[in-house]
Amino acid sequence: MGQEMKINRPKLPADLPITAFQPSEDGYYDNCMFKDCLISSEDIDRARFDQVVFDHVTLEGDFSHIELTDCLFIQCDLSNVDFTKSSIHRVEFKQSKLIGIGLAESSLGNVVFESCQLNFSAYGYAKLKQVRFLDCTMKNSDFYECKFEKVDIQYSDMEDANFTNTKLKGVDLSTCKFERLQVSLESMQGCKVSTEQALGFVRLLGLEIKE
Repeated sequence: MGQEMKINRPKLPADLPITAFQPSEDGYYDNCMFKDCLISSEDIDRARFDQVVFDHVTLEGDFSHIELTDCLFIQCDLSNVDFTKSSIHRVEFKQSKLIGIGLAESSLGNVVFESCQLNFSAYGYAKLKQVRFLDCTMKNSDFYECKFEKVDIQYSDMEDANFTNTKLKGVDLSTCKFERLQVSLESMQGCKVSTEQALGFVRLLGLEIKE
């Protein structure tokens, strides 16, 4: 199992009003719910969302430097959205499509990705603190030179994920599925894997296992 850690959940009021999305001059939205709509970066200069629920919402475009605090995404589509240099804190993504999402150089704290499609997602140089990936598809995801602190990855498909120059000490991958990772032995120090996974790493080193 993944390491036990506490993740602070989004602080959301019980009854948020469903609001029709309208472009805002300052790009600030709070205490509302957006449902069944499309939000384009063309309508927002620099977006900030505080205590907002996104339900079946599609985001598209360049949302670099976006600020998300106390937000919940339910069955949303954020495929290929650019969240570069974003600030994401106390946010949950549930059953959402985030294929190819760009999170490079971002700061993620107390974030949960649950049952999400994250293939080809990119996190290069990002800082992840108290972040959980649960039951996600993360094939070809790129965690190049990230800083991990209390990152939990469980029951996820990690095939060919890139962890180059990212230290995985304390990360438990034993419940995850993969045959190949892009990672150095140095980065793997202190990482927990299953027996089957360990044998796979041995084979990648070119060693032959004699039974």
